[in-house]
Amino acid sequence: MTMPASAASSSAPACAPELLLRRAAVLGAGTMGSRIAAHLANAGVPVLLLDRATPEGLRSHLAEAALTALKKAKPAAFFTPEQATLIETGNFEDDLAKLKDCDWVIEAVTEDLGIKQTLLASIAPHLHGDALVTTNTSGLPVHSIAAAMPEEFRRRWFGTHFFNPPRYMRLVEVIATPEADAARVAALAEWVDRRLGKQVVMARDTPNFIANRIGVFAMLHAVRLMQAQQLTIEEVDALTGAAIGWPRTGTFRLADLVGIDVLAHVARNFAASRAEEDVKLPDFVNTMLGRGWLGDKAGQGFYKRDKAATDPKNNRLVLDYHTLEYQPARRPKFPSVEMAKSAPTAAELLRAVLEGDPAKDRAAGFLWPLLTGIWNYAANCLPEIADSPASIDQAMRAGFNWELGPFEMWDAVGVARVCERMQAAGQAVSAQAEALLSSGETAWYRDGGEEVFDPVAKRETAVARPAGYASAASLRRAHGVVRQNAGCSLIDMGEGIGLLALHSPKNAIGGDIVSLVTQTLAPEGEWVRQFRGFVIAGDRSDFAVGANLLQLLLAMQEGDWDEVDLAIRAFQGMTSAIKLCPRPVVAAPYGMCLGGGAEICLHAAARQPHAELYLGLVEMGVGLIPGGGGSKEMALRAFDAARLAASVSPAEAPGRFALTGEYQDAVRTRFETVGLTRVSTSAEEARALGFLSAADRVTMNRERLLLEARAVAVELAEAGYSAPVERVIPAPGDAALANLKLGIHLMRRAEYISDHDALVATKLARILCGGEVTPGVAVSERYLLEMEREAFLSLCGERKTQERIAYTLQTGKPLRN
Repeated sequence: MTMPASAASSSAPACAPELLLRRAAVLGAGTMGSRIAAHLANAGVPVLLLDRATPEGLRSHLAEAALTALKKAKPAAFFTPEQATLIETGNFEDDLAKLKDCDWVIEAVTEDLGIKQTLLASIAPHLHGDALVTTNTSGLPVHSIAAAMPEEFRRRWFGTHFFNPPRYMRLVEVIATPEADAARVAALAEWVDRRLGKQVVMARDTPNFIANRIGVFAMLHAVRLMQAQQLTIEEVDALTGAAIGWPRTGTFRLADLVGIDVLAHVARNFAASRAEEDVKLPDFVNTMLGRGWLGDKAGQGFYKRDKAATDPKNNRLVLDYHTLEYQPARRPKFPSVEMAKSAPTAAELLRAVLEGDPAKDRAAGFLWPLLTGIWNYAANCLPEIADSPASIDQAMRAGFNWELGPFEMWDAVGVARVCERMQAAGQAVSAQAEALLSSGETAWYRDGGEEVFDPVAKRETAVARPAGYASAASLRRAHGVVRQNAGCSLIDMGEGIGLLALHSPKNAIGGDIVSLVTQTLAPEGEWVRQFRGFVIAGDRSDFAVGANLLQLLLAMQEGDWDEVDLAIRAFQGMTSAIKLCPRPVVAAPYGMCLGGGAEICLHAAARQPHAELYLGLVEMGVGLIPGGGGSKEMALRAFDAARLAASVSPAEAPGRFALTGEYQDAVRTRFETVGLTRVSTSAEEARALGFLSAADRVTMNRERLLLEARAVAVELAEAGYSAPVERVIPAPGDAALANLKLGIHLMRRAEYISDHDALVATKLARILCGGEVTPGVAVSERYLLEMEREAFLSLCGERKTQERIAYTLQTGKPLRN
């Protein structure tokens, strides 16, 4: 099954030899194979994508069609469209000779043992002697696929199970067979970690490995409880989503996304090898399979779209599993779940939703047997499938996007308390949990998650993590906190670098972050003397979603314009402190990095972004312009891009340069990027949008981001870093401004934008052009900042801006008024 999973506590050895991987091949251009090929291309690896030859027309039609589909895929399979050029297509009859140049060959054909074995026999004569060959099987015994191959082949054969879609799902389960060469397995695991950005879980060669073993049991267990308690599909999805720290898709929406046939295949793996386990598909699911209702790829599954609906936002139908008829989907509400939503952490949320009496609270009545059943099952499976509870937890976090793995969830509620309630209710308790409690321990984890109880050895063991992994929390435990407030902490990262860790509620940038960052980076401050560089990052799911709009709106509504003005000046002061700090400041953005978060990055000495980066200046969406130095920085970047494109020397007359086509084009491009609130969908796209420089490196693995950012800060410090001086550039002036205003006017006449959009866009255009001045007039950063502050403040006084902010805070969506 191709659902999400995670990293294991049994990770690849840190001393694994470096793998030289110049070219790869993927055998099978189906959904998984083609997307694995796309992600290899994202890592800069040329890929040969092969599938069956078609008897007529284009011989490699299947692979060509897969590549065409990849280019159109949503969400995007490639970081940028250009990476598709790294994929060469072919077929199994004409192109096997090309495998001689491939260092890694991935088998990803249909889940049929005979087909896989025949394919391996056909490719073996074409491989070079050191080529690694792995299978992406989601549950077939890895050793059995290559059982008939020569011993030399079996030494470089093992499993690499990706989760779908491979670009976005973090888990790769690596399954070593008894005959596989340990050094080769370790080398590839290390490469997959660093170059593909995956969390590697070392899994045993057991049916469905780790994540699917637990995940599919959880899904089928939820179905059984739904039928027993007469709940609806929508109710189960509401209870098995964000309510317990699982993805918002819930159980059935996830099954539609993955494919109900894939779910069935994994369940049948269970049935074939684990007859004693209750993992049979219910009758109604078998009927769906017979009718071809396989989920999203078939247009219908547990849900489908109502093509006759007049409201495109309310057109989802849901299956009544009793009648197999579709009906309008509802959004069920459970009072206890609604009350628990305010819990600040996943652990507290979980405790709150399970607090209710299962006999009286429908939510608790479903979730208690669901979760205790999953926890018990995970503990019972542990000795067979994984090295430790941490392996299972990491797999479920990374593979199924659970916030907490099953053992972490159990700890959050209390192992002893749960076991007592289970025994009182007549439920069996896993022998592994009994071993934990009889040893005198009260939780699976201790020492901040650094150690985990091994119920087989009956002692605590260290949770193994690859060298180079770090989080703000682990650095805090190792080195302590230098100073902190509610939104930010300064942590010693080691090697003379300080980490400004952002941890504000909802990832918003408020006065607490602004104050601590500004004070820390002050040129004469004690912390600048203490550290030789800084990194700005955090542990939350997103880097920063922007400034605290609620605080800003309250000040607007109260008419406290002095407070608004002070807040703008303070934010500009923070970004200026980042830019002008005498020590290098490296921003390490990841996830959502919007508005004020993007402005932090624009002012840093360097950026070390995670590959999956959604970065943009989105203030126009709430009726504002970037006011924390973002508009000013885009003006500077327009000048730099134009200079580079025109190859103009510093001695070129400013007035003449300001009128060049390159400068006009660069200004217009930045105007459109900000005005259309363009947000990157990858770090490479952020570079194309002008938010990252050519020198900024990209981290593929989120777990490595902090230490790779620290390495950049050390490198800059040791190179003799000095702060930049305030810049002065020739303004594009009134000539460029007239062109932008004309474009705004035409868009308004065509009713693409509203009057308020036009007002905001005009203010942005003025800043980017330096105002109504003669082209070439010198303007300073301070001048542009002042223009930016005045524009931002004036827009705060607009009623329609206030309406937009209030609507966005309430709904999370933009308002076009």
